[in-house]
Amino acid sequence: MGASETTVLITVTGPDKPGVTSVLLAALSRNGVSLLDVEQVVIRGRLTLGVLVTCPEDPEGLQDQLEDAMATVGMQVDVEIGANSVAGARLSTHAVVVLGSPVTAKAFSTIARKLAEQTVNIDSIRGIADYPVTGLELMVTAPATDAAETRLRTTLAEVAAKANVDIAVERAGLARRAKRLIVFDVDSTLIQGEVIEMLAAHAGVEAEVRAVTEAAMRGELDFAESLRQRVATLAGLDESVIDEVAETIELTAGARTTIRTLRRLGFRCGVVSGGFRQVIEPLAHELELDFVQANTLEVVGGKLTGKVIGEIVDRPGKAVALRRFAAEAGVPMEQTVAVGDGANDIDMLNAAGLGIAFNAKPALREIADAALSHPYLDAILFILGVTREEVEAADARDGLMRRVPLN
Repeated sequence: MGASETTVLITVTGPDKPGVTSVLLAALSRNGVSLLDVEQVVIRGRLTLGVLVTCPEDPEGLQDQLEDAMATVGMQVDVEIGANSVAGARLSTHAVVVLGSPVTAKAFSTIARKLAEQTVNIDSIRGIADYPVTGLELMVTAPATDAAETRLRTTLAEVAAKANVDIAVERAGLARRAKRLIVFDVDSTLIQGEVIEMLAAHAGVEAEVRAVTEAAMRGELDFAESLRQRVATLAGLDESVIDEVAETIELTAGARTTIRTLRRLGFRCGVVSGGFRQVIEPLAHELELDFVQANTLEVVGGKLTGKVIGEIVDRPGKAVALRRFAAEAGVPMEQTVAVGDGANDIDMLNAAGLGIAFNAKPALREIADAALSHPYLDAILFILGVTREEVEAADARDGLMRRVPLN
């Protein structure tokens, strides 16, 4: 900037309409100014447009011209002469995604205060979803130390628990946008309920099996041994029960939207389950998934034997499967995402570049990078930086426009 030039910040506000920017820039062009920065946001039809310029001539005369020009389009204008100029845009270090139903002013105020207490600057805020939950994305700049990041995550996790919102913290930049493979646990994650309990209902032992399942998901029982115990109760069931159960499976709200959108983005998608391949494979085929890893029920003479065939997909086995899928797809582990709900998903979420706990047990929430407590799987998209508006626009182009989180 030359010695005789003055920095001027122009802020235009009013109802959003076509032509506002062109009128403003036309007025600026008549004064030989140079643009340094431009930012614009529209909230519920109200426009705020900020332009930072250097002015080589009379800045007060510029102010008069701008007021006259913007009045022609019904807009208010504020001119700050001598505004601070910072060379180059700030590169945010982290993205903080806040999800709630609703996100109250009190909750957001607490988040902002906790960020300030840790000298974390909020660089920008944008709305990323208004349905089925409210989503806000804060791009922030935090102190560049691992200890500071740990404090940030811990503090915001405490706020989330008290304020009844979900808060996810991710490193900003290319790493956030480079995710390319996602795997889901199946029972109580991709689908509603537990398949083994559905099978057990046909054998009249649902309550017994559910008690064992819940203990295993809390991490109180070894998963492999608990699976053997539960499968043993199915001995003698007719093989046709598997198909009957498969036909009654209900996807979690937002599951189809999530997978459809991620596939559009070039993700490879798969499932890793402690459940049963015979039930999962038809669903995987329907959803066009790329990978399936699950246990196989032994069937002899048209009857379930109460045993599984081969090595059991347990807690360590899920992480092994994720690594194998990533190797097959040629995707580095830091570009993978894993989603689950129980203690047997701990190793898989730890291995992934981003581990998301979905309506999860405490043992999993404690180690996850992000935790979702709302029953909509498509909230995962918001954590990944995809907005509801982008999802709906893509669906509209494909003739799939819906305003419900059921598919």
